[in-house]
Amino acid sequence: MNAPAATVIHSARLVTHRGETADAWVRFEGDRVSATGTGDGWRAQPADEVVDASGRILTPGFIDLHCHGAGGFAFDIAEDHAIEAALAVHRRHGTTRSVLSLVTAALPDLTSRLEAIARVAKADPLVLGSHAEGPFIDDEFRGAHDPRLLIRADAEAIEAVLEAADGTLRQLTIAPEHPGALEAIERLTAQGVRAAVGHTGADLETARTAFDRGASILTHAFNGMRGIHHRAPGPVIAAISSDHVTLEVINDGVHVHPEVVSMAFSSAPGRIALITDAMAAAGAADGDYILGSLAVVVRHGVARLKDGDAIAGSTLLLDEALRRAVEAGIPLPDAVGALTIVPARTLGLDDGLGTLEPGYAADAVLLDVELRPESVWAAGEKLR
Repeated sequence: MNAPAATVIHSARLVTHRGETADAWVRFEGDRVSATGTGDGWRAQPADEVVDASGRILTPGFIDLHCHGAGGFAFDIAEDHAIEAALAVHRRHGTTRSVLSLVTAALPDLTSRLEAIARVAKADPLVLGSHAEGPFIDDEFRGAHDPRLLIRADAEAIEAVLEAADGTLRQLTIAPEHPGALEAIERLTAQGVRAAVGHTGADLETARTAFDRGASILTHAFNGMRGIHHRAPGPVIAAISSDHVTLEVINDGVHVHPEVVSMAFSSAPGRIALITDAMAAAGAADGDYILGSLAVVVRHGVARLKDGDAIAGSTLLLDEALRRAVEAGIPLPDAVGALTIVPARTLGLDDGLGTLEPGYAADAVLLDVELRPESVWAAGEKLR
């Protein structure tokens, strides 16, 4: 990537998970933040590009832990042009780093797609790696996953996935109630992969056991699992009560009610990651699509399976998730944190991603008063 030697953004309302700073400035040198401050201190900083934010909101770049595509393309296509086209949509909307998610597929197809993402991730630092959302999930709670392709997480299958990803597998969703799942969670965790509980019929105790064995993410909380019942609390409560667990939330107004989103932020402060779970129709027109091997119809921006009417991912982009969080009463720094430092911390990357401080990645989003991106930088390069 050809980043300018130095960029200064000044007179900004800087918002990170730590709070808000008025009249702030940030200097990028290459792909890193080199200096920050307030007032006129930026004038002493040499720069090739100077951007006057004029009081607009500056945040760290957004990080999406769970995304399947956009712009008419799905990551399952596993071709460079499709991946690039889908990512371009998300990047225009503030997402500077992405984990590319794959739906359930036959194991040979899944490993081939993981290999393709591995090649892209090694060439593009903005691609953090892959997320296998299936096939090790429960049939009853499969959502928009092909039931014909679900399998158990035996040692051979897990090793095949790890080998194909070649060190770029960031996350794997698994139903912990099935044979071999707990052992798979331990194996994944030992390899630095985040095991995620999701698409599961697990009860409270089974989910809690999975978290105790190393699982550290709840895949799209409240969806693809048993809900909270006063006599059967289920996996959401297990995640909330496990301090190391991040709860993914699809804040599109369809998957989770705003009041429940607010409850999640209050119940697990600093552990909510807003995700898109976006499929190919994000940033594209309503119509007919394919998600993995299943036919999907999108109407009024809502994706559902043609057969069975289950919700089939979303058409959400992260800037909309941010606006909806604020509309739900979430303080802006907390909402920004759910798009930045929380996903970075979830992946163990919070020593270099997720905030705008010296030494961190030069990833930033300049937002207007309506929280719509006007400019986006990633690794010091202006994308928009």
